[in-house]
Amino acid sequence: MQKIISYPISVIYYLFFSSVLLVFHPIQWFCLNVFGYQAHKKSVDYLNYFLLRCTNLVGTTYKIENRETIPTGVPLIFVSNHQSMYDIITMIWYFRRFHCKFVSKKELGKGIPSVSYNLRHGGSVLIDRKDPKQAIPVIKSLSEYIEKNTRSAVIFPEGTRSKTGKPKEFAQSGLKILCKYAPSAYVVPVSINNSWKMVKYGLFPVTLGNRLTFTVHEAMAVKDYDFAELMRLTEKAVVEGVNEYK
Repeated sequence: MQKIISYPISVIYYLFFSSVLLVFHPIQWFCLNVFGYQAHKKSVDYLNYFLLRCTNLVGTTYKIENRETIPTGVPLIFVSNHQSMYDIITMIWYFRRFHCKFVSKKELGKGIPSVSYNLRHGGSVLIDRKDPKQAIPVIKSLSEYIEKNTRSAVIFPEGTRSKTGKPKEFAQSGLKILCKYAPSAYVVPVSINNSWKMVKYGLFPVTLGNRLTFTVHEAMAVKDYDFAELMRLTEKAVVEGVNEYK
């Protein structure tokens, strides 16, 4: 019954969602080309704020736990499980003070109003998942960027989103490069719950009445750990915090 009800509501939801993407695309362009990075960053923040408000139309609510424990004034590497596109929207808005930049697949760099423009021009990097060698210098450049500018990178070590919420095995290479070239950074594990339920039926219809929870775990200074131990502790924290899947 809920799935049947969600069809008409999802139509309304996507009308608002797509309208926000279309409206903010020229706003982003104007802010970046006329006023520069800070104005563009602010436009991206509010793009994602309005996208989140659109999800309220389908009954989605959000809970961000332990956000106050995130270190400030240092480069950050957020490491999280990945369940849907709503992971990214939520992190951009609720972690906006940290200037989140993403390691994204190159396919997202074109064809999506607002989203593709931000990925190409906002400091994030695009990688070809079929060409691991290409990814190395690209992720290295992101590492150097967050180290120099005291900003943050977000990486999803599973590689692709989990369609059931159950975490997949973490790949090490991307995080290893980030840590190597951003030695003053702190790794911040984040566990995401219930985001996968938004797209349980695919992109359409959107499921109703979900509560997405993002739990921030204790940050760890890269310089205080050898990488193998840092990787183990990070994956352990993320996986143990993911508990709402069947």
